Amino acid sequence: MRRKAAAALLLGAATAFGFAPFGLFPLPLVTLALLFVLWRKAGTPARAAWLGFAWGLGFFLAGVSWVYVSMHDVGGMEAPLAAVATFLFCALLALFPALAAFLFSRWKVGTPWRDAGLAAGAWTLAEWLRGWVLTGFPWLSLGYSQSPPSPLAGFAPIVGSVGVGLIVAFLAAALAFHRCRGWIAVVGVALLGLGLRDVAWTAPVGEPVTVNLLQGNIPQSIKWVPERLPLSIETYARLAAARKADITVLPETAIPLMFDNIPRDVLRALTRHGDALLGVAVRTKDGGYTNGAVAITPDMAVQGYAKTHLVPFGEYAPPGFGWFFDLVRIPMSDFTAGPPRQKPLAIAGQKVMPNICYEDLFGEEIIRALPEATLLVNLSNTAWFGDSLAQPQHLQIAQMRALETGRPMLRATNTGMTAAVAPDGTVTAALPSFTSDVLSVQVRGHAGMTLYARWGNGLALLLAICVCLPALLRAYRQRGSR
Repeated sequence: MRRKAAAALLLGAATAFGFAPFGLFPLPLVTLALLFVLWRKAGTPARAAWLGFAWGLGFFLAGVSWVYVSMHDVGGMEAPLAAVATFLFCALLALFPALAAFLFSRWKVGTPWRDAGLAAGAWTLAEWLRGWVLTGFPWLSLGYSQSPPSPLAGFAPIVGSVGVGLIVAFLAAALAFHRCRGWIAVVGVALLGLGLRDVAWTAPVGEPVTVNLLQGNIPQSIKWVPERLPLSIETYARLAAARKADITVLPETAIPLMFDNIPRDVLRALTRHGDALLGVAVRTKDGGYTNGAVAITPDMAVQGYAKTHLVPFGEYAPPGFGWFFDLVRIPMSDFTAGPPRQKPLAIAGQKVMPNICYEDLFGEEIIRALPEATLLVNLSNTAWFGDSLAQPQHLQIAQMRALETGRPMLRATNTGMTAAVAPDGTVTAALPSFTSDVLSVQVRGHAGMTLYARWGNGLALLLAICVCLPALLRAYRQRGSR
């Protein structure tokens, strides 16, 4: 059993190479197939769960190791404590593939196609739970590995990243339990996905606009130091003046002040060429503050968006965990969440829907703004994660959101990756990370609704339940006849 657990651990670690920046998108299909073989031969549900846990531990330790960077390198937590916290966080995430393995082993019936459906459905439902329990952490969900150029990206506008993950899991299970026909299924589904890549689910609307995406590259270690405030202001004022644009976009909390404390001459500098969208903390009426995105016109007219989905242990302390902020230095760690439904901002003839930092992990929250929104803009500060896998992984998530909505997704970040993503999920332009520069792009808003935008994750979850049913019914009959 130890050898099997070690093998599962290594398979999990290898699966991380299927995601950005490595982009080996066929790899998760293979590693998951081998994991399912181990599950099937585990003998008992408890042993299968242990293999699922080992796989998850290897996967998350390899894929989200940047959690350590944020706590130790940037947050100042003592190295041993940060290492233990990272391990425990990854172990918590590993419970979800362990749950999928337990359910599979508990209900498998020994019939290849029924067991394939059960494995895929259990995997998908457990992964969906990971994106929901305790406010959710769907980072590195299986579907993200299939962003372009994967042919399976063609299914994203229909069933979203959750559904794409279901397809990958089913094909992996088919390979594991019915090798020859499994390969036929892989080829057939890939060809269908390629065909779907040519379907235009939405259409351009309005005139093209020029957008400048600013990347200031302000180190997190000095960003909130009062004496270094002029550096942030001068950097973004200089970048905003560098090129003409209809819209100038600054990243999350670009100016480390409350919005009402920013001098008027600074706001005028940012709107020198046109409208600006600024990531900044905004004071609330009750004395709190939100993580906001504020749209400003040259005549100082203002619209705002307040971040809805806050990061636990980063932007607020869950009940009973206030002591965490005694161990790590996180400025402005008591944000107030904005309302769940907010209208897009009218900027330069477009209906712009901002999302801030990891809000774009939650596809069903992004589609709340549709069909009204024509353009999606993500404002992030990934300086918290240093030079790690977090940046390319986050860009890959943005690719999936563009596919699901049929809208362009623009990203303005402090240290990277500032980029433009087309409605088909392809990255059309990007700045090198850790540079101070402007990414100038011309973009058209899009109108219309993908199937995912209409149904959210509902269709994917229904399919996950349906593919489980044949095995569950067979298992019920077998046990009832005993």
